[in-house]
Amino acid sequence: MAERPEALPPLEWIRVYEAAARLGSFTAAAAELGLTQAAVSQRIRNLELRIGAQLFDRQARGVTLSTQGEAWLPHVQAALGQLAHSTANLFAAPRRKITIAASASIIELWIVPRLAMIGRVLPQLQLSFETIQRLPDYSRSEADFEIRFGEGNWPELEARRLFTEELAPVASPALLDTARGDWQSLPRIAVSGPRIGWRDWTAAMAAPPSPVPLLRFDTFVQSLRAAEAGAGVLLGSLALCREVLAAGRLVRMDDQALRMEAGYWITWPRSRPRFAERQALLDSLTSGGAD
Repeated sequence: MAERPEALPPLEWIRVYEAAARLGSFTAAAAELGLTQAAVSQRIRNLELRIGAQLFDRQARGVTLSTQGEAWLPHVQAALGQLAHSTANLFAAPRRKITIAASASIIELWIVPRLAMIGRVLPQLQLSFETIQRLPDYSRSEADFEIRFGEGNWPELEARRLFTEELAPVASPALLDTARGDWQSLPRIAVSGPRIGWRDWTAAMAAPPSPVPLLRFDTFVQSLRAAEAGAGVLLGSLALCREVLAAGRLVRMDDQALRMEAGYWITWPRSRPRFAERQALLDSLTSGGAD
């Protein structure tokens, strides 16, 4: 007969501790778990009494992890993650439909080229896409996954980098021929939004001031099509330009690339239950992307 393991504290108490430690607040943990602040405080106190250690330092303005509480946290998170992962793999019902919210550019230029791979890995999965036009649209979205631009630190969201964002000037070969190899004099194409622009490029590369862009688009895919049509030089996302560069419809004007700290991330709520297909889907969507 297997030896009986030492009695562990109730799993609920440990989950409450993990949430409070991760969020840095009993109040925030209560909101996430659907408990009162008093209930969170009581469960953590019970846990401290059971294990014989103080996990949080109580202060007038809130709580902070004690040295022991901070040391235990990664072990608890690893154990809870393993438990959730094995539960999903063994018992979760297969997901037949998943909705992804993203910009039109990301859907067309990054996700569509990976649909065949996703279909091979998850042949029974039905994917539905919701186009995000403006930032406030995220607040109204009920998608399973959202693809956002930023630094990957949204409250209450898990995030995985979709790809590393590197920018470089690109243009059509025909347009470059008209300049006889001197692309600096060619017209510029700009894109509205959070990406670095031409002024940032010239400053980072110590390049001559660039002409004022005469064309500006509010989606990257529109600006890309304009560049393919020979309308000007685009400061393009190399990840999103990969196919047109490989096909020779655009060529790079400069061997240097400007790497951004911010980028595109696929996100989902931390509180949402795992499902068996999630890891395979994430792996497919980030294939060939992030370093």
